[in-house]
Amino acid sequence: MPETLPSVVDLFDVERLHLTEAEEPPLSPSDEAARDRVWEKAVQANPALFDGPVVACAGLQHTDPHVLRLSWVRVTYRHYALRRVPGATALASLFVNVVQPTDDGRVLTARMSSSTAAPGRWQLPGGSVEPPQDGEGLEELDLAGQAARELSEELGLDASAEALRLWAVTRGENGSVGLTYLAPALPESAVRAAFAAAAAAERTQGREPELDAIALVRSPQELAGLSGPHADYLEPIVRRFTGGR
Repeated sequence: MPETLPSVVDLFDVERLHLTEAEEPPLSPSDEAARDRVWEKAVQANPALFDGPVVACAGLQHTDPHVLRLSWVRVTYRHYALRRVPGATALASLFVNVVQPTDDGRVLTARMSSSTAAPGRWQLPGGSVEPPQDGEGLEELDLAGQAARELSEELGLDASAEALRLWAVTRGENGSVGLTYLAPALPESAVRAAFAAAAAAERTQGREPELDAIALVRSPQELAGLSGPHADYLEPIVRRFTGGR
């Protein structure tokens, strides 16, 4: 049997991802109805929720020391309401995020704005993986491209997919799987200027930016000083990048 990955995996010795599409597991009529009730109640509480298409992770394993096999499924955000249905099983969510370092060795972390699904949470820039068009597969470069797009949309920083390197994999709350990419280091001034410009552009369009603050940290201790909730993967990622300083 292939080994099950621990919570944080070093991927420096993995040469490639093996991505395989799978079918969404069938639901009983009762679970489907319960899922829809949970989802509609959540939307009433937060009208910003959107039942858009996303990719879920159905399995994550090493097939040999150099290949990571990831089984993915097309779902919508509504699927994750199954987590609150007794006896039902939801697939793990799949997301990409980016470690954006500064040239003095710090790591950027960002706070979600009040209008998002996780208001006030500190995390890395990133987002849920979006599915390819029907009939198309999901490729490694697609994932890096989505990570690059999140970096551009949220922070105003331009990086090509080729410039990002898959650096770690995390498995956290509810089995959520994160593919963490490492971006080239930048000066602090460039990072802050790009974020300010991106946020201003969003407000000019009458939209609240998805991120309302950024912080640069050089240790888990500095990270702990940021008030508010933190994404569960954030401390292990910062600790790994900074060597636990």
